[in-house]
Amino acid sequence: MPHLVMEYSNSVEERVNIQRLLEDLHHVAIQSGLFDAPSLKSRAHRYHDWLIGEHADSVDFIHVTFDLLDGRSAEQKRELSRMLMLVLQEQASHVHSLTIDIRDMDRECFQKVVN
Repeated sequence: MPHLVMEYSNSVEERVNIQRLLEDLHHVAIQSGLFDAPSLKSRAHRYHDWLIGEHADSVDFIHVTFDLLDGRSAEQKRELSRMLMLVLQEQASHVHSLTIDIRDMDRECFQKVVN
C-alpha cells in the first residue's frame, strides 16, 4: 500500500540518474521493515514548470512524498525520512532543494482493489 512519489525539476535529469535514485529510495524503504515489500509502489514525476520563491525556475528540486497507512510511530517515520534523505544527499547533494514528507493515510478511508 505505501506510495513513494519522487517529484523533480527537469533540470535535475542532467546531473542525477533518476531511475537509479528511484530504485535506491525504493530499496531503502523496503529495508525499513515498516510494511510488506510487495505492497510498495514507487514512481517519479518530472516537472517542466515550477517556481521556487523569488528564484522562479532557476533553482532545481527533488521532493519525495511517502504515503503509508497510519499506525507507525513518529520515531519510525522520522527514521524512514532520515534513511531516504541519506540516499538523496548521496546522489543529489548538488540539487538546490531536497525535501521529504512522510504522510499517514487513514485506514478507515483507504480502499484498494487488486485484480
